[in-house]
Amino acid sequence: MSANILEKIESLPPLPKTIIEIEEFRKKSDKEASELLQIIEKDALIISTLLKISNSAMFGFRSKVETPSRAINLLGINFTISIAIGGTVQNLLNTNLEPYSISSDDFMRASNLSSTLTSLWLSYVDVDLKDELLLPVLLQEAGKFILADIITSEKKIDAFKTMLSSGSTLCVAEKKIVGLTTSEITAKIFRHWKLSENLIELIEFVDDISKCSEKIKQKTQILDVIKTACDISNPLSDKNVEKAIIKATKYGLDVKTLEIAIEKLQDRLLDE
Repeated sequence: MSANILEKIESLPPLPKTIIEIEEFRKKSDKEASELLQIIEKDALIISTLLKISNSAMFGFRSKVETPSRAINLLGINFTISIAIGGTVQNLLNTNLEPYSISSDDFMRASNLSSTLTSLWLSYVDVDLKDELLLPVLLQEAGKFILADIITSEKKIDAFKTMLSSGSTLCVAEKKIVGLTTSEITAKIFRHWKLSENLIELIEFVDDISKCSEKIKQKTQILDVIKTACDISNPLSDKNVEKAIIKATKYGLDVKTLEIAIEKLQDRLLDE
C-alpha cells in the first residue's frame, strides 16, 4: 500500500461521538427505539439526512415524515442506524468524485438504493440476515472517496477514465491505477476508525470473493450482487440489473425474490 494512501487514511478526522454511541448501541441484543432517538437527536446532520431519505420516493410512504421518531418508527431501528452511520461517514470522507463522473448526491442516492433493495430482497429471505447486511451494504463503497482523492492528486483521472471507457470494470481499473480496490480501502478506513471487525470482514473481499472465508462467503456474495445492481454510475439500469441477476444465479442465491424486489423498487422510482 502506497504511503499516500496510508497518509490519507491516517489523516481522516475521528468519528463523531454520536456515531461511536450508535455503534455501541448497534451491538446491543436488546435495542429500544427511544434510546436510539435520544442519541440521534443530538446530531442535526443525522436528523436532516434521515428525514430527507424517509421522504424520498424509494420508500413510498403515503404522508410526509416530519419527525425523527416517526422516521425510526417507519424505517425500523436497523435501517435508521445504517442511514445515521452512512450519512456521517460520507460527510467525513466527502471529496470530489470526478474520476467516477458522479457527484456526492449521486453517490448517496446509489448507497440508499442499495440499502432499500437489500431490505426489500432479504425481507423475503431472512429478516436477521437483512438486519445484519443493511449497514455493510450502505457503507461498502465509502472507499471511493479516498480513491477519487488519490486518482485526482496523482493526476491519473484521464488514465482511469480511459480504462473504464475501454471496458474495464471499476475494481480492475482501481487496482491498476491505485493498487487497491474500493472494498480493500473501505476495510482499511473502518479499521482506522475501529468499527466492528464483523462489519469490516464482510466488506473487505467483495471485489475478490475468492479470498473470503467460507463462513461469510454467502453474505459477501449478497453485497456483491447489490453493489452490481446499484452501481454508482447507473444504479438499477437494465444492464446493471442483468449483471446482478447473472451473479446471483452463479452464487446460488434466491434470484426470484431478487427480481421481485428490483421490480418493486423500480416501480417506486417511477414516481420520483
